[in-house]
Amino acid sequence: MPTRTARTAWNGGLQDGSGQVELTSSGVGTFDVSFPRRIADTADGVTSPEELIAAAHSSCYAMQFSALLARAGGTPQSLDVTADVTVQPDPAGGLRITGITLTVRGEVEGLDAEGFAKAAEEAKATCPVSKALTGTEITLDAALES
Repeated sequence: MPTRTARTAWNGGLQDGSGQVELTSSGVGTFDVSFPRRIADTADGVTSPEELIAAAHSSCYAMQFSALLARAGGTPQSLDVTADVTVQPDPAGGLRITGITLTVRGEVEGLDAEGFAKAAEEAKATCPVSKALTGTEITLDAALES
């Protein structure tokens, strides 16, 4: 199995510095990062580790969920997955990811709401990113749309 790589170049201190994250394996882009923007209410065009985790989690979950829906006898037509990653000050110092909320809405043929919900929970537990984040509370809001 492959190894994927990202690289960050950082200049300066925490508060006055900034960096760029390069998605090296795919070559799809380089994105600015900054600590003050990381903890601000608005990102203003700058990404953060938490947003990158949200991207990884939502895409991983969508893939795993799609596979499990098919295994359960459904035919996924569309899945819309959002991952909200919350970061807060850690009482021990620094920051801590305190929770992730996955929200999924899907159109699936051949599966009822109960089967959809069961596959949704299984995907939450078995997608590789969920497994990597076992120290974080992950909640799920899943709904089958008609």
